Amino acid sequence: MGITENIDGKNVQVSGRVFTISNFISFSRVFIAFPIIYIHYNNEYQVTPSIIALIVYGVISDYLDGLVARKTNTISELGKIIDPVSDKLCAGILFIYTVWIGWVPLWFMIFFIIRDVLIITGSGFIKVKYGKVAMSTLTGKISVNVLSAYWVSVFFFRDAILAHEILLYCSVAIMVISFFAYINRYRKIMSGAEFN
Repeated sequence: MGITENIDGKNVQVSGRVFTISNFISFSRVFIAFPIIYIHYNNEYQVTPSIIALIVYGVISDYLDGLVARKTNTISELGKIIDPVSDKLCAGILFIYTVWIGWVPLWFMIFFIIRDVLIITGSGFIKVKYGKVAMSTLTGKISVNVLSAYWVSVFFFRDAILAHEILLYCSVAIMVISFFAYINRYRKIMSGAEFN
């Protein structure tokens, strides 16, 4: 284990552990999207208690994994990868489904994918150069929450057209802001700034 100071000025202990409770929680989030889609499609697009339970688990687990990692001092290199990747995969699968059934515009999905591919590519370059992955930015976490709010509004409140529009463009705005935050972070790290 090593203690380093990241570019945000926070001291975080990062380990090489693989089998941690927080990693398991993060990894489990990937698997909730498919049951949601299956149940929703086979119930004629109706929301069931099972779907609600799965979504609640997804939301709680997104906060719980980081909390557990910090409280148990088990922040790991693998966890720094699994957490954002689980978010992106789960959100991506659910958004693809809602695009497929015509509830979310295709251009939004394309924008979402291009942005995430670019961020993952940058993370890959950092990993190759330094042998470790940079943590997600605060704006990246906010982006996930706004995206979730947009998806929930579309999925649960079909008649709330104005809310859909507002959250759609709020999602685009925060994704752009967080993308530039990632670019700035990438530039600093590749210039030699320390990070966890």
